[in-house]
Amino acid sequence: MIIRDATAADLPAITAIYAHHVLTGMGTFEEAPPDEAEMAARLKKIQGGRCAWLVAENDEAIVGYGYFSPLRERSAYRFTAEDSIYVRDDVRGMGVGKALVQTLLDRAAASGFRQMVAVIGDSENAGSIGLHAALGFRQVGTMKAVGLKFGQWVDVVTMQRGLGEGERSLPE
Repeated sequence: MIIRDATAADLPAITAIYAHHVLTGMGTFEEAPPDEAEMAARLKKIQGGRCAWLVAENDEAIVGYGYFSPLRERSAYRFTAEDSIYVRDDVRGMGVGKALVQTLLDRAAASGFRQMVAVIGDSENAGSIGLHAALGFRQVGTMKAVGLKFGQWVDVVTMQRGLGEGERSLPE
């Protein structure tokens, strides 16, 4: 498996993977899958800053993608990023997500971020919660019933991990 920066050529696969998650899962609270043009705009925005959008490629096929972006737009959050990971359904549990998150952590630290936050849709999402915990994230909170999808209330779990010096020192 190769982890690399996403390109415009990857957009059909990225769009299809995300559409599956939108239509079948609670990991995203979007309810209508965005089209390829919208995904292209999102890719451009992420890659235009100090963030990264990566794909996992196996046998020349995209099997997952992930990115990190600023947690919030306000300047006080400039050292905190949020990750997002989506893996093709037929390769879940095969290490794709873990490889993507680890690479995102490394890239975010190299870009000067000090904290990574995972905002996980659905408190029953054992796969994503377990993946993040295995990579050193700790659960810092659960917002109960903040999303409504597929006719049911959905919780959001927040996990966090320090990067580099984390909060032990101030950035230069």
